[in-house]
Amino acid sequence: MFEKYHLSDTAKIITKSIPGPKSLALLKKQEELESRNRSYPRGIPIAFGRAKGSIVEDVDGNRYIDFISGCGVFSLGHNNQKIIGSLKKYDGLITQAVDFPTKVKIEFMQALSDVLPELLRGKCKINFGGPTGSDAIESAIKLARIVKGRHGIIAFQGGYHGMTTSALSVTSKLSHRKNNEPLIPGIHFMPYCSPYRCPFSTDNATCKGECVKYFKYCLENPHSGIDKPSAIIIEPVLGEGGTYIPTKGWLEKIVDIAHKNDVLVIFDEVQAGFYRTGKLFSFEHTKATPDIIAISKGIGGNGYPLSLIVYKKELDVWEPGTHIGTFRGNQVAMAAGLAALKFVKDSEVQCYVGKVGTQILDSLEKIKNKLKYVGDVRGIGMMFGIEYVKDKKGKEPFSEMACAVKKLCYENGLLVEIGGYYGNVIRFLPALVITQKIAKNGLRIFEKSNIEAERKNVL
Repeated sequence: MFEKYHLSDTAKIITKSIPGPKSLALLKKQEELESRNRSYPRGIPIAFGRAKGSIVEDVDGNRYIDFISGCGVFSLGHNNQKIIGSLKKYDGLITQAVDFPTKVKIEFMQALSDVLPELLRGKCKINFGGPTGSDAIESAIKLARIVKGRHGIIAFQGGYHGMTTSALSVTSKLSHRKNNEPLIPGIHFMPYCSPYRCPFSTDNATCKGECVKYFKYCLENPHSGIDKPSAIIIEPVLGEGGTYIPTKGWLEKIVDIAHKNDVLVIFDEVQAGFYRTGKLFSFEHTKATPDIIAISKGIGGNGYPLSLIVYKKELDVWEPGTHIGTFRGNQVAMAAGLAALKFVKDSEVQCYVGKVGTQILDSLEKIKNKLKYVGDVRGIGMMFGIEYVKDKKGKEPFSEMACAVKKLCYENGLLVEIGGYYGNVIRFLPALVITQKIAKNGLRIFEKSNIEAERKNVL
């Protein structure tokens, strides 16, 4: 049903080698002009030309199936024509309005409020921040500390929340934090529910909830050494950490313990939100309800920068101007976000994501059974993780294989990314409107690349 939203339905490599000559020239010029801080072109050396739907084309004319979607930003595909077309009626719209009201801003906030989970509908306020997910996290943490009058935060291992100071402080990856300490004080990390890599058990068949007991112990034991925090912050589905999906009931228990101890709950839905899992928010697959929700990425409709938090009205206690920013009033992003919400409803994207996502996961399971080094596949909606291990029984991480497969995918016309605790998980974040044919073609390239990597034996 979404065929017309894509540039083609398959990858096509036309240069003798990749990167092609035009890409190489731009990559070389980039190296001359841009800082060493750039990262993505190092792992995927490509210079983009154009993109539509789930297909991106480099400046040499090579076409790739995109299983990254701008790190989840292009949830409805690159250059979605419905969204782009809807912006024409806003010709002459002021681009930035700081926090002044505009017609499109009110319409966008109302539309978002109308699709909130039933338990939150009509009971929340919206606060816009800077244009990135990191700023949504900054504002969520700031609000929680103001409300509770306490500075501590409990975060969870494997969590990625951004690279600004507070967001980085609750991000667990040590390499991100290197040479940046001291960060904000009072941050403590708890184990995330990841049965395949449970720190309390080697049995990934069942989850005994040991990390829930440990969380409760640390929060309630007067000798835990952890002062009562203002909030916990958690990804209901772990993203960069390796697409770990908690076992049923785990999130509810964590939230219940926090609330019983007068601790606010912040859900980071920056990546897993905006229908990526088949629902507006990933926590809607559970019965857990947060106090504050951080939102960005897909909410901008077509890659336009927009971030915000949604929170319960009783928490709206901060003074005017407590968290400000020039670019918190991006009217084009709000117009695109409004169009995106309408597109999701009119095109029944939620049902489609569930259907096609299940098909992709089933295909990954079949591929896993053919391969020697894939220990686990995980997925929910259009969010997948494939974990590589040297031995399926011992589960020793095999990051070298993940890197080799990623490289071969790129050379064969498929763009994927790597995450996971040990950099050993290939992650898919395809567009929610990817067609079944494009998905099958992408998976075919993925399987082929794995077979090539195994044949080359990178051990």
